[in-house]
Order: sequence, then structure tokens, then C-alpha cells
Amino acid sequence: MLQVAVVGSGPSGVYAAQSLVQQDRVPDVRVDVLDRLPCPYGLVRYGVAPDHEKIKSLQNNLRAVLEHERVRFLGSVEIGPGTLLPDRLLDLYHAVVYCVGAATDRRLGVPGEDLPGSYSATEFVSWYSAHPDALTDGYAQDGFVRDVESAVVIGVGNVAVDVARMLVRGAAELLPTDMPDAALGVLAGSGVREVSMVGRRGPSQARFTTKELRELGALPDTDVVVDPAELALDPAYIDPSGLPAASRRNVEVLRGWAERPAQGLARRLRLRFFLRPVSLTAGAAGRVALTRFERTLPDGRGGVTGSGQYEDIPAELVLRSVGYRGVPLEGLPFDAERGTVPHAAGRVLRNGVPSPGEYVAGWIKRGPTGVIGTNRPCSKETVQSLLDDASALERRPLQEDPLTALRAAGLRPVEWPGWLAIESAEAELGRSLGRGVVKIPDWAGLRAAAERVRDQEMRG
Repeated sequence: MLQVAVVGSGPSGVYAAQSLVQQDRVPDVRVDVLDRLPCPYGLVRYGVAPDHEKIKSLQNNLRAVLEHERVRFLGSVEIGPGTLLPDRLLDLYHAVVYCVGAATDRRLGVPGEDLPGSYSATEFVSWYSAHPDALTDGYAQDGFVRDVESAVVIGVGNVAVDVARMLVRGAAELLPTDMPDAALGVLAGSGVREVSMVGRRGPSQARFTTKELRELGALPDTDVVVDPAELALDPAYIDPSGLPAASRRNVEVLRGWAERPAQGLARRLRLRFFLRPVSLTAGAAGRVALTRFERTLPDGRGGVTGSGQYEDIPAELVLRSVGYRGVPLEGLPFDAERGTVPHAAGRVLRNGVPSPGEYVAGWIKRGPTGVIGTNRPCSKETVQSLLDDASALERRPLQEDPLTALRAAGLRPVEWPGWLAIESAEAELGRSLGRGVVKIPDWAGLRAAAERVRDQEMRG
């Protein structure tokens, strides 16, 4: 029997587990899917906007894999110093596939970036998505939007679109979602009236999808404002015929908004292009009050160059959405320049040589690129490498039952019944608030919900 640990229960980890148990090259593969959180699904649970029910329904597909008879979910298992290091995992499993994603944000590298009121978009997303670290880290204590009338979102990808949309959403649209009640109350009472979403390059190079972009135009009581002069700086905007289909559709949507007069609605969402941030400045209260941008121009090679002309945009809130970056996991090699683990077709490389039994998939393998579905072929490639190595891996005897060893190390893994207890508690919480399912936002609440199963077993 080949025993494999998959570290991370987001799409890449679950797709890796699926590939392992659905193949017929190696019989009787058993997979433990480990996660630092007591809840599965990774960014599908904690990164997809709460009003995107169709994308969030992907959890049902991931659930089917985690309920497979040869897959075991073990939440609340953190890999790292003080718990379990990679070499210890290899004592417990024939192979380990690390699917730990890209856990931090890229920085702007400009003065004032760390002023109060300036956050990464991930911090904002974690708060309204009920990630338990949002309360632990303390950056959500001011509710982000309190006393904010103007906000700037730096970046023009799908995450930037999500956070811009959430800033101007009304309470009626957010009430049916699983957003935690505290975040819902803050956003429902928000005084944000103007949001500027700013990119350093042109509309033809923006990374949002057309579906996400169009949603902005359907927001109630919100004018979407686009400056045709900024769009015209992009040569591909003038003649979009040579663009990929998705970029061409984006350009057409933006063209329509640029030609449409503003209606004087309660809120404005401005899409700005060819501006790069150079500094953030504090106001009298010590919080961010102004963001300075330099006008950029196309350099003819797909990039931009500075023009020496500057523009200040007032903002009491700045959300930075300029990409993610992987972080080192102690005990694994790490390419600091790329923010990934060195690998060959998913096999972890130590000093340029494949390390027996160690593999990577997802963003920690290839970098933060692609959409959710991109993880499927990425994970499949890694699993194929693992299966090619399986005969050699299986020859190494394993001395301990992994679950027993995890408990002996002081961990209290949350198994699948514990996760189902959390789901049940979130449904109960929603009913008590007169809503649908509402997420539990804190570590203590999640642990208490998961512990119900143990309490019932002890009483039974």
C-alpha cells in the first residue's frame, strides 16, 4: 500500500488526491490531506468572494474527493517549526505532495505603504471571508471602511475587481451570502462613495476576466466611470483586432462605459489606467489620506515608462492587489527569486537533484498564475511523476500510523466528522441570525464546533 500525504486542501491539493485515487497504475493508494486550518477547500472557501455562489459551489466537487473511501482529511495540522517538519512527514508517508499555495502578497515598495489604512487586498478578503487569521492578526479591528469615503484599489486583476465590488455592494446583496455577521454590519453601514481601481498599464493588458468586469456595470446605485483619454493611450485599444479574444472583450466593455455618460448615482467606481503608485501620504490623523501616482506611457515592448507627470488621488483606504508570492516552508528548498520550490515535473529538487518522496503542485510549484482549473493539469503532472517513482517509494517501510503519530506530537487533527460539525454549526449560526449559512470567523469558534464530535463520542 502506497501512503501519501498531501499538504493543503485547496484545489491543487484536492486535485492531486483525486488523481492519486482515480488512477489504476498503482493499486491501493491511501491519501491523507493535511491542512493548517480545520476547514477544507483553501481559497475556494477563503478567497472566492461571498457573492460568487457559482464559483463557491466548486466545494461540492472537492467534497466528493475528500469523502472518497481512500482519502482522509486531517485539519488543524500545521507543518513547520514546533510541530512537524518535512523530514518527519517522510517518516510517516512514502511520499508528500506540498500544495501550500502562495501565502503572502507582493508589495508596492513605495514610501507610506505601511501607513494605517493601507492594506493588502488579501487582508480585506480574509476579513470578509471569515478567515480565522483575520482576527488573530488584528488588522481587521478597525473594520477597514469605518470613516472612509474614498478608497483606492491598486491592481486590475480579478482580486482587485472583487474587493472594489465588495466596497460598493449594498446590504441587500450581501445579506444572502455566508459573510460573517460583523463584516456584513460594517459593510452595510459603509460610507464609501468613491472607489478608484488603478492599473499601471493599459486596458488591453488588464488581467481581469470579462465576466468579472461586467459585474461592475451591474452594481446598483453605482456609476462606472472610465476616462476615454486614458484608454486611448493604449495602442491596442485603438485597434483591438490583434488581441486575444478575452482581452478584446474587455476592451469592448470598457469602450461602452467610456461612451456612457455618468448618471449621478450614489457611488462612483472609477477604472483608471497608465498610473503607477509612487507614494502614500498620511493625513492629520496619521492614517493614509493621499496616494500619488505617476502617469505611465507604453514603451512599445509590452511595458511602460514614466512620464514625469503626477496625479494625487485622495483616499482614506488603500488596498494593494498586485499579486501573490510563495513563502519558504522550513525544511524545504526555496527559490527566493521566483517564490517557488525548485522542482522538475513536480519532483522537489535539493541541490539540483530530485528528493525521493517529495513533490509540489499548485502555486508553490509554478507561481501564482492561472485560474482554479489550471491546478488540475498542474497536479496531474506531479502525480504522474509520483506514480513513476512509486515502486521505489513503496520499498521503504513505514513504522507508525500517521494519525497516531500526529496526536503523539501534540496535534489534535480535525477529521471529516469534525468538519461536518463546523458546517452544522455555521448553518445553526445562520438560522439564529435569520440568514442562510454564516461562517464562523474565529479560531476558538471553529475549534469549539469541531470538538462537538469528540464530546458526543465520549458521551456515547
